[in-house]
Amino acid sequence: MSDGTEPFVHPSAVVDPGARLGAGTKVWHFAHVMPGARIGARCVIGQGCFIADVSIGDGCRVQNNVSVFDGVTLEDDVFVGPSAVFTNVNNPRAHISRRPAFTPTVVKRGASIGANATIVCGVTIGEHAFIGAGAVVRHDVAPHAIVVGVPAGWIGWMCRCGERLPHADGTGRMTCAGCAARYRTKDGGVVADES
Repeated sequence: MSDGTEPFVHPSAVVDPGARLGAGTKVWHFAHVMPGARIGARCVIGQGCFIADVSIGDGCRVQNNVSVFDGVTLEDDVFVGPSAVFTNVNNPRAHISRRPAFTPTVVKRGASIGANATIVCGVTIGEHAFIGAGAVVRHDVAPHAIVVGVPAGWIGWMCRCGERLPHADGTGRMTCAGCAARYRTKDGGVVADES
């Protein structure tokens, strides 16, 4: 086991030469990390994961049975629940190579993706957004938004700490009951309220 500074790779996992793992990162049973992968520090790559030639930031948790395909970027502190799915081509065909047509997907800092959610390529999931279990995300998700369902639709706002935010008051402001962080509505989304 790692002492916290060196990456830990389970003996059944495959980390191809050329892949870079940050300090304290753990790669668990039967995972496969491709040669161009860049995985930051303090990450956990769960059992049965496939990590292509992608960039994964610091502090990410990719739970069991997730494939992070070429074209997907996970920024720092992203959580990806078990068996969540990323796509990277809009119109795949087995007999036609679509490698030049990969459509980028970006999951911003602190976002969480629930178990069995599907993220259709070409979207950006905003900072600290929360994707419910089983949701199918086909469009960009605003920072701090909570989206659920098929197709995914907005149902509320999430604090950075992971607590659901109350409805905005008459001035468009809301305060998290969990950590007392303050937010305000702006341009159809929410931002930190520094006032």
